[in-house]
Amino acid sequence: MTPQPSSKSAAPPPRGPVLHADGRARCPWPGVDPLYVAYHDTEWGVPERGSRALFEKLILDGFQAGLSWITILRKREAFRRAFDGFAPERIARYDARKIAALMADAGIVRNRAKIESTVTSARAWLAIEEKQGFSAYLWDFVDGRPVQNAFRTMQDVPAETPVSRALSKDLKAKGFNFVGPTIVYAAMQAMGLVNDHLVGCFRHAECAALAGR
Repeated sequence: MTPQPSSKSAAPPPRGPVLHADGRARCPWPGVDPLYVAYHDTEWGVPERGSRALFEKLILDGFQAGLSWITILRKREAFRRAFDGFAPERIARYDARKIAALMADAGIVRNRAKIESTVTSARAWLAIEEKQGFSAYLWDFVDGRPVQNAFRTMQDVPAETPVSRALSKDLKAKGFNFVGPTIVYAAMQAMGLVNDHLVGCFRHAECAALAGR
C-alpha cells in the first residue's frame, strides 16, 4: 500500500509527480504536510540495512492496516517510547501487565490484536536474527539489491507483487502476524527494497543512486 494523500479533497488526487513551491517535483501522496514531505524526501525508498530499523518499519506498517500512513507517522515517536525503541529483545518479554499498559496509552494505536502480534513478531525476529540476521533474510528476497521500478503515475504502482506475496507467506510461517502481501509491499517500499518513487519525482534518481552503494 503506497502512502496515501494526507488530506481529502473534492478534486481527484494527482496521478503523477507534483511540482512544489521549492521547485522540486514529488510523488503526489505527501501533499504539502511538512512531516509527510520530510518523510518522502529523506526516508521513504532509502535502502535500510539495519535489522532493528527494518523490524520497526514492518511493525508500524502492520499497525497501519485500516488506517492512513500519516496517522502512524504522527504517532511514531509515541510508538517508539511505548515499545522501548522497538528493541525486539525487550518486546519479546512483554507480559500481560505491559500489554495492559500499552492498551491504556493514548499516544499509540490501541489495538490489542496488533499489540499482541508485535510481541509474537519480536520473538520470530529473534529466531531469524540468530539464524541468519533479519536484514539478510529480508534482502535475500530481492537478491540483496533494491528493485528499481519506473512507474510514471500512482495508478501504475501495484498494491502487492509476487515477491511481497512470497515474503508474506514466509513471514507468517516464521511466526509474524499482520504481514499480508499488501502490508509487506508497503514495508518493502518504506525499507527501500523497492524504489517506487515515480519517474519525474526528484527522489527517484537519488534513491536509485543509493542502491548502488
